[in-house]
Amino acid sequence: MDPAAAAAPPRTGISLRQLLMSLGEPLVELQAAPAGLDVEIRSVALLDPEDPPRAHPGELILAIGARGRAAFPALRIGGRDGAAAVAVKLDAPGQAASLTETAVEAGVALLSVRGDARWEQVDALARAALESAPEGPLGEGVEEGDLFALAQTTAILTGGIVSIEDTTNRVLAYSRSTDSDEVDDLRRLSILGWQGPEAYLGQLRKWGVFQRLRASDEVIRIDSHPELGIRRRLAVAIRSGERQLGTIWVQEGSVPLTEHSDQALLGAARVAALHLVRRRRELSADLTLTRTLAAGLLEGSTGPQPLASHLALDAARPAAVLGFSCGAAESAAPELTRAEVSNLISVHTAARHRSALVTQVDARIYVLLPQLPRSIDTGTLRGWAQAITEAARLHLGLSLCGSVGCIVPGLGEVPDSRREADRILDAMVTVGVTTTVAALPDIQAEVLVSEVLALLDAHPEMRDPRLTALVTHDSRNQGQLAETVLTYLNAFGDVRAAAAELHVHPNTLRYRIRRAEELTGLDLNRPDQRLLAMLQLRLPPAG
Repeated sequence: MDPAAAAAPPRTGISLRQLLMSLGEPLVELQAAPAGLDVEIRSVALLDPEDPPRAHPGELILAIGARGRAAFPALRIGGRDGAAAVAVKLDAPGQAASLTETAVEAGVALLSVRGDARWEQVDALARAALESAPEGPLGEGVEEGDLFALAQTTAILTGGIVSIEDTTNRVLAYSRSTDSDEVDDLRRLSILGWQGPEAYLGQLRKWGVFQRLRASDEVIRIDSHPELGIRRRLAVAIRSGERQLGTIWVQEGSVPLTEHSDQALLGAARVAALHLVRRRRELSADLTLTRTLAAGLLEGSTGPQPLASHLALDAARPAAVLGFSCGAAESAAPELTRAEVSNLISVHTAARHRSALVTQVDARIYVLLPQLPRSIDTGTLRGWAQAITEAARLHLGLSLCGSVGCIVPGLGEVPDSRREADRILDAMVTVGVTTTVAALPDIQAEVLVSEVLALLDAHPEMRDPRLTALVTHDSRNQGQLAETVLTYLNAFGDVRAAAAELHVHPNTLRYRIRRAEELTGLDLNRPDQRLLAMLQLRLPPAG
């Protein structure tokens, strides 16, 4: 152990959660936290294989010079002496499982450090996190960018004009409005002064609006009062438990509010609570940590325990994953950003399931649905996903594809649900499924055909060279023989039906079939050759 490193521990410790917020990806990744994310880290120490085998309570041990399996002693030492966490570097991805098992047995948290990271960098950042630990209770604050995006999304979903206020009626964020005539006096004066004008607030108090907001989670309706310059409104309290953090107001503009405004508003209030519950810096880090843990669980690189501990989830309750793919249609909406898509999905899922988590992995957006009711079924989840794709089409002009992964017994099986959701989305792209939302039973055959095509695509040696030659011939001569053969086979040999689909005369189609057989030596009267042709000719052209 480096004596200088452990000589002067900081006065104030931080939780493992706070450390992960400060370091986070891509520098370190949480592999195990058997004592939870609230375990306190009070100091940082470097442990070299040549050092005496000891640690101190509350230490973060940086196991330098001990990659992969060589880090087992550091984990056992850390567990024996009460260390909070051990950070190691992995030689290969497969080592994480055995190290995680040892860490859980030892009762010490395990962090994996990027192979190209320098230990002095990790040490410096960890010590900086300790030195900046807050000495008093955390204050409240707001991530303005996120709140403004949420206000805009809520405006799109409700068809109204949105503002988000704290409990003192101070305006925190609001949606954009292109038509100033739609905005009533109350909203205009509130935004200009960043607080509701007292005359109007007094009237709302007189009507009992604030009392109802304090007492209820339901959407409150306020009728229009033209004589006061107030248009029709909806309002809902933003809460954390029993505590009210603020209010979302939706003012009706020149068109009526949408049919599902109440539900959208309830979802928006739950999402807004995430932004109001902690001060700005911790908020951003906390959301990042939540998304990182959720993404790690979806990918199977992190087990269920860290996320369950972080969010106090019941890992033994049923769970499922919804997947969404934006596809090429994103470019059709110039003002649409991925954050707005995520906000729309977040609002819809939060309205239906309080514990829903939305995260992005690569180009896809996933909804993790932990601790579902045991009575829930796939049809219900399909309905939730369908509502999201319809909202994206109506309000954002975006064609989303949605998939419903299988309902699994607990968080530990979430990667299985995510894989199933991905299989469905892959098939929707590969074989051109027309439905916008599907579960595996809906398109079982299409999914399996998609996976067979992927296998053929990845293994050229499994293909019939005669069919490959036919596609090459068409490419060089701008021909349509391969397309004609596939259309003919898809029509079960019905010449007239195939010809009608290709807009050619039946005799033309017959000629092309004969020509394809002459060029390649294929005999389309043989069932095995027809079957292989139907599969191989569906492969995308070589690029």
